[in-house]
Amino acid sequence: MLYDVLEGLSGRQKTLPSRLLYDARGSDLFEDITVLPEYYPTRTERAILTEAAPDLSRRIGAGAVLVEYGAGAWVKTRILLDALEAPAGYVPIDVSDDMLAKTKPLLQQDYPDLPIHPVVGNFLVPPPLPDIDPRARRVGFFPGSTIGNLDDADIETFLAGAAEELGPDGLLVLGVDLKKSPDILIPAYDDAQGVTADFNRNLLVRINRELGADFNLDAFRHEARWNEAESRMEMHLVSLADQSVTIGGRRFDFAAGETIHTENSRKFDQAQIERLLAASPWQISHDYRDSKDLFSVLLLERK
Repeated sequence: MLYDVLEGLSGRQKTLPSRLLYDARGSDLFEDITVLPEYYPTRTERAILTEAAPDLSRRIGAGAVLVEYGAGAWVKTRILLDALEAPAGYVPIDVSDDMLAKTKPLLQQDYPDLPIHPVVGNFLVPPPLPDIDPRARRVGFFPGSTIGNLDDADIETFLAGAAEELGPDGLLVLGVDLKKSPDILIPAYDDAQGVTADFNRNLLVRINRELGADFNLDAFRHEARWNEAESRMEMHLVSLADQSVTIGGRRFDFAAGETIHTENSRKFDQAQIERLLAASPWQISHDYRDSKDLFSVLLLERK
């Protein structure tokens, strides 16, 4: 973590890796974000999955192992688990061991006969899966448009790694947030209650706690920006004054108005989706969407 922070803050545009947002507190705050009225992605994707679940179950078949990348609180996972016929196992992969430890017992209560094998790790470099039935079809689940947090190179790495891990008959259920008006997007990343602002600033709380830094939380504000050229929402922390911060024995100077770029959330049109998949081992088997074309759930199969 120290290396990532020092390197990110040394650049001309100061940045911090978005994965650092998800400590225990950050993960809880993100779950709070998903139920806010402005935040359309979660409720829209859940509605799509609920409607599509019977068809997904038919296409996936019986006895599959579900492998979820970036598991979080597993709310949408339950939709698939309830629909699948006799699933042979569930493997949630997440960077937050606290989140996995907290939510596994809750899920196990509802699915007492389902083998659940949590794995702590970064989905970009998927850790080895636990021992599961080699005959079972492996189905990847990557919801929430987390893929929009990645650049093209990381998407290529993830899709290639997932293909290798899931095998030649594997499938991948992928959530993709579609391009839309900034009038919808900006409030979704800068809610009226300030939960997203707390989520973003919690990154500084974590760095202070874990690295002994001296960020003044009141000296930074959250800002959500739509970047049309890159087709993405951006989260920034804006310095409210000229100031200095010390981390790991190094001093970093901030000018008033200078920002730390903490997260990207890309929004895709059909041409962008097709371009990314063209360079991958995957192709679209089915595309499930809501009536307003806000969000897409793709079922991908191997080429």
